Amino acid sequence: MDAPDPFESSPDETRTEMMKATYDALQKHGYSDLTIQRIGDEFPKSKSLIYQHYDGKDELLVAFLEFLLERFKADVPTDGADDAREQLRMIVEYSLGSFDADHADFLGALTALRGQAPYDDAYRNQFADADDFFREHLADIVRTGVEQGVFRPVNPERTAAFLLATINGAQTQRVTTGSDDPIRAARDELVDYIRTQLVVEDQ
Repeated sequence: MDAPDPFESSPDETRTEMMKATYDALQKHGYSDLTIQRIGDEFPKSKSLIYQHYDGKDELLVAFLEFLLERFKADVPTDGADDAREQLRMIVEYSLGSFDADHADFLGALTALRGQAPYDDAYRNQFADADDFFREHLADIVRTGVEQGVFRPVNPERTAAFLLATINGAQTQRVTTGSDDPIRAARDELVDYIRTQLVVEDQ
């Protein structure tokens, strides 16, 4: 499954271009060396537009994070599958599929910002909201599978929390080590977990 492009055409072109400039500057300079000036260097329009909207780097980065998480929510697979097994398979492939350079960079930007969450309520609230969304979506799939009779009668919330923790951990390892091994290992183990621990034996 191809990684989504968070900066594809949007009704608010200026906002999207501003967020793309933030992303490009973050990739070039990292969080600690990022400045509004450096973001402005990547922005194709007048830098004054950035200063008109944001008072400082962190205010802009929180808006950037909110933008990325909005797109993340919109791109998570929510339908197109006949049953819960297929939906869960799609989620695992979406989250732990092969990463091209752009997708790895995208996750790297998110990981850099997640690192600020322990020290800043605004960052923490954004990531908590995104994790809550993903966990609830996973729990809904598991709950549906139980109701369909294709999954064992497991606890949907605990199962979803386990799946999310595994996905987040593998993605973080991929970004921080540059190795695809954590992604492959987590994907294979989750596939086995779904097959042996969730799906009922006669399915």
